[in-house]
Amino acid sequence: MHHKILGIVTILYILLFFLHILYFAIRKEGLKRVLWGTIYITFFLHLAGMLLRWIESYQLGIGRAPLTNFYESLVFYAWSIILIIIAMKKRLYNYPAITMLVVVVALVCMGYASISPGVDRRIQPLIPALQSNWLHIHVITCFIAYAAFAVSFIAGLLYFVDIKGIMPPKETLEELNYRSVVVGFPMLSAGILTGAVWAHYAWGTYWSWDPKETWSLITWIIYALFLHARLMKGWRGKRMMLLSIIGFASVIFTYLGVNFLLSGLHSYGK
Repeated sequence: MHHKILGIVTILYILLFFLHILYFAIRKEGLKRVLWGTIYITFFLHLAGMLLRWIESYQLGIGRAPLTNFYESLVFYAWSIILIIIAMKKRLYNYPAITMLVVVVALVCMGYASISPGVDRRIQPLIPALQSNWLHIHVITCFIAYAAFAVSFIAGLLYFVDIKGIMPPKETLEELNYRSVVVGFPMLSAGILTGAVWAHYAWGTYWSWDPKETWSLITWIIYALFLHARLMKGWRGKRMMLLSIIGFASVIFTYLGVNFLLSGLHSYGK
């Protein structure tokens, strides 16, 4: 049942993309209300699909949160990024160029999760190392951080695009870029700390320089430099936007590159 709901969610993301295109074509203000109404419907239906998968895991005698394999991480990441834009609705309502790109990211995640032959969509028992309550906190904080950094990346990317009448003001993009990092950085910090505690529980050591641990630390350092440059050095403009783009490139490698290119304790993620 949850697969059907998540399939409908994927279709809704496609609909959202075309609603954005329609808005840019006809510029009717009423379409913004339709857009955000559809975003809310999609968000809650997406949440329902994940909760149903959780319930179905108990019906199978497995009983685990849907957060542990590549398929589930893609689905949760798509939901998380929509959560971030809903939390920032007041700042984003008048700038559909940003929400459109966020929808594209969510659609790519859901589409890849749904149709890629390399993605295992079955509900399977957890390996012993994952059987811990720390799993929920660690994964949730990390992916909310990744989602916030995605919004920061989108703002940074749009900063370098100059299409009159579509792009938000550069001051708005700069503020959104900064506030997204302010949300993401403490969440990533919490994810790294809870991961260390979980690693001690699972493998007997808080830090083992596993590739994902190392790249998580690299990502943390990049965003720490971002905040330091903004708050202590007063950096603004293109330099900050470039830093956020570099930071998100590190996020993507931490999430995907490590799993596919490097082997380590986190390799089960793929």
